[in-house]
Amino acid sequence: MSFHVIRAADMQPQPWKNGMGVTREVARFPADAGSDDFVWRISVADVNSAAPFSTFPGIDRHIVLLDGEGFVMTLDGEQQHALTTPLEPFAFPGEAQVDVTMAGGATRDFNLMVRRDGGLGDVRICRDAGSHVPDPDCVLIYVARGSVTTIDGDLQVGDAWLPDRCPFQLGENSAVLMAMLRRR
Repeated sequence: MSFHVIRAADMQPQPWKNGMGVTREVARFPADAGSDDFVWRISVADVNSAAPFSTFPGIDRHIVLLDGEGFVMTLDGEQQHALTTPLEPFAFPGEAQVDVTMAGGATRDFNLMVRRDGGLGDVRICRDAGSHVPDPDCVLIYVARGSVTTIDGDLQVGDAWLPDRCPFQLGENSAVLMAMLRRR
């Protein structure tokens, strides 16, 4: 087993910062950083009710619906965003007060958090079957649909890979989320 592969089964549930939901941390950098000093953090959250999001001052957040009907986010009581289409990233400031109205039942979403003074984050989607070389700014690849073959092993839905410059093979009808970080 490679230390570059993170299996979905190894991602332990933990409460949200505000205690109103559950998330599974995929990875953070530096690995030994706490919640106040990470440069970036990636997690997969279960949203089962209309609980408000935790706030993260100084953090830029990127969220992507993975499964479920999604929800409508109301940011600071004004701006609304319907997170109802799977695999469409949405970015927002971590200090925003986010209230949620569920569009249906429970959902699961991918979250990238980047400390604003540490870099500029982005989430890209790759759906093209075949061989791909990770961009140098890619810090993590998350399998959202299908399967991926890497030099470190085969990945299934929910698994992640900390890439180097080795290519990966995206299977037919597959999709990955690529967490990008450009250092400031």
